[in-house]
Amino acid sequence: MRCAFGKPQGTCACVAIGQFFLSAHCKDSNSHNAQEALRRAKFKFPGRQKIIISRKWRFTKFSRTNYVKWKSKKRILPNGVNAKLLGCHGRLANRQLGRAFFSSAIEGRI
Repeated sequence: MRCAFGKPQGTCACVAIGQFFLSAHCKDSNSHNAQEALRRAKFKFPGRQKIIISRKWRFTKFSRTNYVKWKSKKRILPNGVNAKLLGCHGRLANRQLGRAFFSSAIEGRI
């Protein structure tokens, strides 16, 4: 057992200070239930734990407001659990007149 302290508790993990060791993913309507479940679960672990609510949209690197805004403008392309932001680079032949972003890339992937 590395970093053993106190009595052995069976299978344990070494967790550094500030390291995430539990995350929950749920719908916005169930967030209060998930927070309460995590609050009750943190008493089962030694030390001090914090419950942090992410400002990001699910597992992407985009904030919630930007994700919803770009999704309505069809600038976000779903990519598994992540998402890609479509830029305005590329061939001019692929673009429609008056539109800056690729519409053919969105229709081809969905």
